[in-house]
Amino acid sequence: MLCARGRSHRAAADAELIRWGAPFARVEAQATEPEASIEVVIAREGPAAGRKRLRVNGVSRRPAALGTAIRVVLFAPEEMLLVVGSPGLRRDALDRLASDRSPVYVRALATYERALRQRNGLLRAIREEAATRAELRFWDDAFLDAGAQVLEGRTELLDALAGPLAAAHREIAPEEGRLTLAYVTNAPARTGETPRDALARRLAETADKEVWNGATLIGPHRDDMAFLLDGREMQGSASRGQQRSAILALKLAELDLLERLDGRPPLLLLDDVFSELDPARRGHLVRRISALPQAFVTTTTLADLDPELRAHGRPWRVEPGEGTDRGGPAGRREASEAGAAGTGGGARLVEDAG
Repeated sequence: MLCARGRSHRAAADAELIRWGAPFARVEAQATEPEASIEVVIAREGPAAGRKRLRVNGVSRRPAALGTAIRVVLFAPEEMLLVVGSPGLRRDALDRLASDRSPVYVRALATYERALRQRNGLLRAIREEAATRAELRFWDDAFLDAGAQVLEGRTELLDALAGPLAAAHREIAPEEGRLTLAYVTNAPARTGETPRDALARRLAETADKEVWNGATLIGPHRDDMAFLLDGREMQGSASRGQQRSAILALKLAELDLLERLDGRPPLLLLDDVFSELDPARRGHLVRRISALPQAFVTTTTLADLDPELRAHGRPWRVEPGEGTDRGGPAGRREASEAGAAGTGGGARLVEDAG
């Protein structure tokens, strides 16, 4: 994940990735199709303390650029909350996939987030009578332009996902009904309105309330995505098994959608998820993994993996490097790789004969 997105999906702060007592962490990866050498360095000490350096083929790059070198789909235990968890989880899932598909979306989202921060700062200043509403106009324009692009990018993504999602869900759980996704916006467009028009109207409607709260109350940063089963929202009605089917179908649809971009299958990363799936869903996932040219599956206990997957893949064991406390959180973790060998940085990656 660090070499594909520039951050860990588990660590809240980059510094948590540095081994206790070490001045920095360094991770390297070699990718093919396209060929690329990726290096990520996170410093704890010295002039670069607290900073992260990313390089692709020796050239400094931003995290968004890593996706062109290593395209990944992540399936982790926390994603089991996508259906019933907070809207932020679903917005993040939408933004990650939309960003993987389009550099234009990456720029629009970055512009929107910058305008949102500036606008919120001004709203707080206006509430404290340290600024005037006239000063909002510049950031309102940037907010509306970028916000409309984000809205259009997300809705276009859901349209593109519809077919692969329905197909994957029919394979996994044909008896559960039809799975769809719906975009839930706080600025729905009226007849004849563009997304920008709708945002502008809602911005005007909430102007006084925003000053009172010192925050922007409408826009894509407060939108949501709903999982629907036969047209009924799943958040308050779906069983645990139905939720798992929906999330697994979404991940398999992501694989298909990203591969359609250029025929390059993404790297599937599965972080200790098999315990969350029943035998039927595990079996389906194993068959899909086995058909991929490369996937990485992690588990704390190798015996927990499906026997078919263990037979197909090559097992590796991650061990602490010299000076690492083997009893601490960096302790033993096992991995099975389906399709090709991997390399590890920091800790040692040892092929497991068992």
